[in-house]
Amino acid sequence: MVGLSGGVDSSVAALLLQQQGFNVSGLFMKNWNDDDEQGYCPAEEDFSDAKAIAYHLQIPFYAANFAQQYKEQVFQYFLNAYQQGLTPNPDILCNKEIKFKVFLEHALQYGAEKIATGHYARIHVKNNRYQLLKGRDNNKDQSYFLYTLDQYQLSHALFPLGDYPKPQVRQLAQQYHLITFDKKDSTGICFIGERDFQQFLNRYLTTTPGAIVTLDGTYLGQHQGLIHYTLGQRKGLGIGGRTDSSGMPWFVADKDLKKNQLIVVQGKQHPALYHTALSAEQLHWVAGSAPGTPLICTAKTRYRQSDQTCSLHINQHDNTCEVYFQIPQFAITPGQSIVFYHDEICLGGGIIFKRYNMP
Repeated sequence: MVGLSGGVDSSVAALLLQQQGFNVSGLFMKNWNDDDEQGYCPAEEDFSDAKAIAYHLQIPFYAANFAQQYKEQVFQYFLNAYQQGLTPNPDILCNKEIKFKVFLEHALQYGAEKIATGHYARIHVKNNRYQLLKGRDNNKDQSYFLYTLDQYQLSHALFPLGDYPKPQVRQLAQQYHLITFDKKDSTGICFIGERDFQQFLNRYLTTTPGAIVTLDGTYLGQHQGLIHYTLGQRKGLGIGGRTDSSGMPWFVADKDLKKNQLIVVQGKQHPALYHTALSAEQLHWVAGSAPGTPLICTAKTRYRQSDQTCSLHINQHDNTCEVYFQIPQFAITPGQSIVFYHDEICLGGGIIFKRYNMP
C-alpha cells in the first residue's frame, strides 16, 4: 500500500512498484480537519490528484482520516514545544507517529505486507538487521526525517525512490503520463501545508510582544512573540535599518524566555551564533540498540546541513548524549533533531535540548 499524497514522488513510487511486479494499492491520508469550515482545504486538490494517479495506474484507491491521531500525537507536541521556546520538527514526529505507525497498522489490517512512501532513502539488510541508508540523490536525501524508524517499521517499508535523482523521477512521471509530473514540491508543516506561519501559530498560541536587544542589552525594537523566531534567523526581524558602522545584517542569537527578550547580533560570523557542543535527549537507534561510544561519526543538526564530523558520548542511564564537533556549528537549535551517520548509514538521533562551548 503506497501512501499517495497527490505529489510526484509518491506517484512515481507507485509506478515503480507496479513495474517491479508488486500488487499495489494507494491510500490518501487526510490528517488535518481544522480549516474545513473556513473554506481553506489544500487537501482537496491533493486528494483529487492522488485519485487520478490511482485511476491512471489502475490500482485500488482508498482514503483514510487520521486527523484525530495527528492532532493528539503530532500537533499537540508541536504546540507544546513552541510554548517552551523550542523549534520543533513536526515532519519527523509525523513519520514516526502517523506514516509509519497509524498508516502502517491500517495497511496491515487491509492485508498489505508492506507500505511505501515517496521518501528519498534506502533500506539495506545486513546480518538480518535492517539499515536505513541515505538516498542516492544528495540534494533530496530524506533519511534525516526517518531516523526514528525501528526494525519492525523498516521490515514493512519500501522506499522505491531511494536510488533515483529527483530530475529522473519527474522524467519518469512525464514519460508515463502521470498528471503530477510538473507539480510543485510541497513545503510547510507536514500535512498542514503552506500558509502564513505567524498567523497560523497565533490561532493556537497566545503571544506577548517584547524587546529585541543586543547582547549588552541595547534596545533595538519590538518582537511579535518569541514563538515566531528561530535561532540563526535573519529575515523578518523588523530592525533592518538599525545598524552600526559595519552595516552587517542582524541574526537571532538567543531567546530569554524569562525576560521575553529576543537577543540579536550583527553578522553571520558573530561568535554568539556558533557552538562546539550540544546535549540531546529522547535518543533512538535504528539498529535497536545504541552504538558503543565514544564514537567518531558525522551528524546533521538540520536537514539541509552537510555532514559534520563529531564525537558522540551516550549517557546510558538517562538516554541522553553529549556531542562535540570538530568545528563550531552555526545556530544549533533546541527542539530540532540531531541525526548521526556512519558513511551512508543513518544510525539514529535525538532531540537537541542544550548547546554550549567546550572550554
